[in-house]
Amino acid sequence: MQRLSRAVRAMSAAALLAAGTLAAGPAGAVTNDHRRGPDPTEQSIEAPLGPFDVETSVVTRADAEGFGGGTVYYPTDTSEGRFGAVAVAPGYRSSQAAIAWLGPRLASQGFVVITIDTLSTADAPARRGDQLRAALAQLQDTAAADSVDPTRLAVMGHSMGGGGSLEAAKDDPGLRAVIPLTPWNADKTFPEVTSPTLIIGAEDDVIAPVRRHAERFYETLPADGDRAYLELRDANHSAPTVPDTTVARYGIAWLKRHVDDDERYARFLCPPPAADERISEYRSSTC
Repeated sequence: MQRLSRAVRAMSAAALLAAGTLAAGPAGAVTNDHRRGPDPTEQSIEAPLGPFDVETSVVTRADAEGFGGGTVYYPTDTSEGRFGAVAVAPGYRSSQAAIAWLGPRLASQGFVVITIDTLSTADAPARRGDQLRAALAQLQDTAAADSVDPTRLAVMGHSMGGGGSLEAAKDDPGLRAVIPLTPWNADKTFPEVTSPTLIIGAEDDVIAPVRRHAERFYETLPADGDRAYLELRDANHSAPTVPDTTVARYGIAWLKRHVDDDERYARFLCPPPAADERISEYRSSTC
């Protein structure tokens, strides 16, 4: 997969120059032209669907290169420009159906999203990380190709898929954001992950207990990196597999802030939220 990583980076650099995704301002300053959609509100970031209409495209297992197939969700209106892309992997013994709700939820907020099946439902996190990266690369061969900005890529995943998202970030530091959801991994330390990382754990998780997985992963990320840890109150390991307002709210804010460089969403992350009926703990390196 090293060859894949080089290909993705080369593709990203070429697209950056050709598409002009970053525009030079006065004195060569770089301006942010990645904002997509209207100004966010408390209601809009927690809504079941965002402001963009979404279409879907299927990547069959036979057509998939390096992963088990998937579903692409993408905004239909590119008048504001191309969109960052997010690949999402399911957990152990699960199919993409377990994380399918994230497809339209994120895409309608202004992202191209591919939810994937893995080559085997028993694949270890490292293999899931490779497959997340393969899915991002194949977006250029889908109906969403014209909607994707390949310089702005992110990964997410549930359980072993969450562990896989950390593995993907180890292999490709160019990823703009990483969001492991109740992650599981036999490897407990991730000092190599330099991409902005939001880890979401569950207070009552007995499959991947937070003290041995989510919290430990967070604590081993680089101390000077952009990282956050959110723990869902009274939630179990499967909490991210059904529509969840808290997962969506902070996931969207993290992606907008780091994939789109959209400062409008910083207020949803800093100051950090206080513990309440939905959140038992929140930590951040930047707030």
